[in-house]
Amino acid sequence: MLELIQITNDPAFARRCDALAGIRLFVDLERLGKAERQAGRDTFISTHGVEDVSRVKQVLRRSRLMVRVNPLHDGTREEVEAVLARGADLLMLPMFTQPQTLRAFCEIVAGRCGVVPLLETAGAAQTLPEWVATPGLQEVFVGLNDLHRSLGLRFMFEPLANGLLDRIATVVHGQGLRFGFGGIARLDEGMLPGADVLAEHLRLGSSSVILSRTFHRSESGIPFEDEVAALRAAERRLSARGPQQVEADRVRIASSIERIAANMMHAP
Repeated sequence: MLELIQITNDPAFARRCDALAGIRLFVDLERLGKAERQAGRDTFISTHGVEDVSRVKQVLRRSRLMVRVNPLHDGTREEVEAVLARGADLLMLPMFTQPQTLRAFCEIVAGRCGVVPLLETAGAAQTLPEWVATPGLQEVFVGLNDLHRSLGLRFMFEPLANGLLDRIATVVHGQGLRFGFGGIARLDEGMLPGADVLAEHLRLGSSSVILSRTFHRSESGIPFEDEVAALRAAERRLSARGPQQVEADRVRIASSIERIAANMMHAP
């Protein structure tokens, strides 16, 4: 079962998520440099605070809680201590480019919880074989939104079409680690429909995906739990495909991605 990652600092909503199987909660504390990187983009910048870690953690009974901290900086040690004291099960490190940065972070964590490096820079992608064996890692998560820009690509899912995610998945799985990437919208929504994104997660042996904001918007009138149930039904259906259908879907989806990217290049 694919682990669905839900970003929230709302304890009431976190409790609803915790009642479902295979959900990971995510509190996002990243601030440093984020506003500058995302200027002009239609992206969300979290307003979560460290106190939200304990507020969410205390309502969870079976779901793990992951916290994204800031990129490595002078205050990282204090930040890590504060988050661990509030019960984080996993810590995610964003925006690193060099292996030594990740190693320094893992030394601070010192095995007290699992570390999830967020691979979202060209440097992190290029040096993956040098840092994937760093002690303390539990999962490698690929952040497609920043990664595709760092690589000079036009559409966030181009790393699926050009084979980069296949190569990353192979290296990560070879190290015995979990692997996840990107976000997913509702099954029939998104420039690349959520159903196609889900198909690629299953093909690549992905363990986790972030539920996008469009997935659980309240104005749709469809309960969050029903949307998760629809996603799980599609997951079961896609998991039953044979090798020929998986490959046919890969070719079709890659073609769709290339077409979207080409249209974006010619857009005004």
